[in-house]
Amino acid sequence: MTHSATRAVGTSTTRVDGPQKVAGTAPYSYEHPVPDPAYLVPLVSTIARGTVDRIDTAAAEAVPGVITVLTPWNAPRLTDEAEGEYVVLQNPDVLFRGQLIGAVVAESPEAARYACELLSVEYTSTDHDARFRPDHPDAYKPETANGGYPPDSERGDADGAIAAADVVIDEWYSTPEEHNNPLEPHTVVALWDGETLTLYTSTQHPHGVVSALAPALGLDSSTMRVVCPYIGGGFGSKGGPHAHDVLGALAAKAVPGRAVKFAVSRHDMFGYVGYRSPTASRVRLAARSDGRLTGIVHEAYVQSSHVTEFVEQAAVPLRNLYDAANVRTSHRAIPLDVPAPFWMRAPGEAPGMFAGEVAMDELAVACGIDPVELRIRNEPESDPETGKPWSSRRLVECLREGAERFGWDPSDRSPGTRSDGRWLTGTGVAVATYPHMVKPGSTASIGYRGNGRFQVRIGAADLGTGAWTALTLIAADALDVAAEQIDLELGDSALPFGTVAGGSSGTSSWGNAIVAAAGTFRTRFGDSPEPGDEASATAGENADLESYTPASFGAHFVEVRVDRDTGEIRVPRMFGMFSVGRVVNPRTARSQFIGGMSFGISMALFEESIRDPRFGHVLNHDLAEYHVPTHSDIRNVDAAWLDEDDFHATAVGSRGIGEIGIVGSAAAVVNALWHATGVRVRSLPARLDDLLPALP
Repeated sequence: MTHSATRAVGTSTTRVDGPQKVAGTAPYSYEHPVPDPAYLVPLVSTIARGTVDRIDTAAAEAVPGVITVLTPWNAPRLTDEAEGEYVVLQNPDVLFRGQLIGAVVAESPEAARYACELLSVEYTSTDHDARFRPDHPDAYKPETANGGYPPDSERGDADGAIAAADVVIDEWYSTPEEHNNPLEPHTVVALWDGETLTLYTSTQHPHGVVSALAPALGLDSSTMRVVCPYIGGGFGSKGGPHAHDVLGALAAKAVPGRAVKFAVSRHDMFGYVGYRSPTASRVRLAARSDGRLTGIVHEAYVQSSHVTEFVEQAAVPLRNLYDAANVRTSHRAIPLDVPAPFWMRAPGEAPGMFAGEVAMDELAVACGIDPVELRIRNEPESDPETGKPWSSRRLVECLREGAERFGWDPSDRSPGTRSDGRWLTGTGVAVATYPHMVKPGSTASIGYRGNGRFQVRIGAADLGTGAWTALTLIAADALDVAAEQIDLELGDSALPFGTVAGGSSGTSSWGNAIVAAAGTFRTRFGDSPEPGDEASATAGENADLESYTPASFGAHFVEVRVDRDTGEIRVPRMFGMFSVGRVVNPRTARSQFIGGMSFGISMALFEESIRDPRFGHVLNHDLAEYHVPTHSDIRNVDAAWLDEDDFHATAVGSRGIGEIGIVGSAAAVVNALWHATGVRVRSLPARLDDLLPALP
């Protein structure tokens, strides 16, 4: 076996899947070739609550090319294991506007779409409630928040700290409903072979789709396969199956021997496939006059659904980010007649840290302290919540080095005093933290194929973040060979079990499994394996995680410009400095960082799903009116990181990077807006009219 003279991990490497993607030969879910496919177009409800009394299918069934029309009365049955959003076409109940209530399957997408328009639906509508507000009478304390966190936490006497404080910040902050809009929408191709089901579906977790849907469909997990080698983005929404996967499977069962293709329309991407919950946060900070925190209270209110409970863990970051003896946090869910929220990049942390980091900026102003210095003064030596030492926490270095590279001026913090021609200018800062999530249980298989080549197999998923390349590098180092000698397979539930590509946990979790499998392989076969030699191993629990608190950290620095005549907001430059352990592939890592930071600019200035409470649906349900940045909006965005290994966190020395870029970044933007104009924006997105009081 030829040994590699250089370390692959840490080497800037082009994407191994790049040529296929550029050439258009990488098969995305909808493009998988299947013989004689049929096409599905769904029927969705136009009421927010009630029942479907009748669907007149005669005109649709008469359209040439229509194979079948599914309704709640003729769709194949699911088992009693089906719950929440997976209960599709099993009864006439309507729980939200846009719910799947029927489908047309036809020989062509055009025939299916035309026939679906001919379906006539009669309803009995009942009163609904789709208005999010923190004082909702049905607000309740959930058993857990997303991620399994306890909904409430308390240490010390936060109220006493506030009463005795020299300086108190007590404000409300809010973030709107937002929708994941990856370039590739949710798609599924379903095909039954007897009692065996194959789904080609765009998912961040092939094995998770099997475990969630096989019981609902009455299948043993061994008779269901999910294939997804390439994903055109997901931002969390593809971290689990949704109702469209169930509908595709039911439709294929209703047309035996035919594969059914179902691509969710852009309009329906605002319906039944998840979104970020709106949040309202009351944050109270108590501090001495020198800016040292004595108490923190974060009360978070988040939207949930009567269909499936989902509670953004928005108040969790302030439990251990800063050194404060008295901390209380809480989460209250508001159940409404709306679709179920789900993961969207850094769920919980992104909206929660917006509130916390804007509040910290307000505290810096109230104390007359540079906001960078304020955060450094409140740096904890160990985890304030558990008392455990950090596996590595270099946030102070991120702040200091980031400030130097950005050109931060701590002496120039008076608001609304700088201008460049007609532009008001300002700078802002915010920190970022994201928990280190590494999931045990992933299994990797390594086989020697001869001629110096190794096959590495794991049921991971690359949603465009670079897993194909990162795992190749990890495998190369673990086997002590060159990256060019690795043949990687992923994206298939027929492969050894892989955990979800979510929570910034993928590379760390799968990398641990690959390192374990490589260790088993080398122990068993030494340096001279024979073709056909194979070994596998499962990533176990990391004992260090019981003794240390690992997390990723970062600091965002932003410059904004505001047109004094129109209020137009521009972000000419943004810089992020991060501490994330060993960076496996600098090229794709930088892409992840600046992608998250661009997401933060979008969160701060553009994104908002406007749900009309009268009718229960999102009004701006397309990319013409749901605003995201264009190339002209994202200018000089750059990122760097500290060189380090964190072997307490993973066998590779890495921590998660996928979501740390968005956490805190929106706060840095609006903090810069305050510096430019003197206007404090506490509700996202920042609008031109928010800044009118500051314009001449």
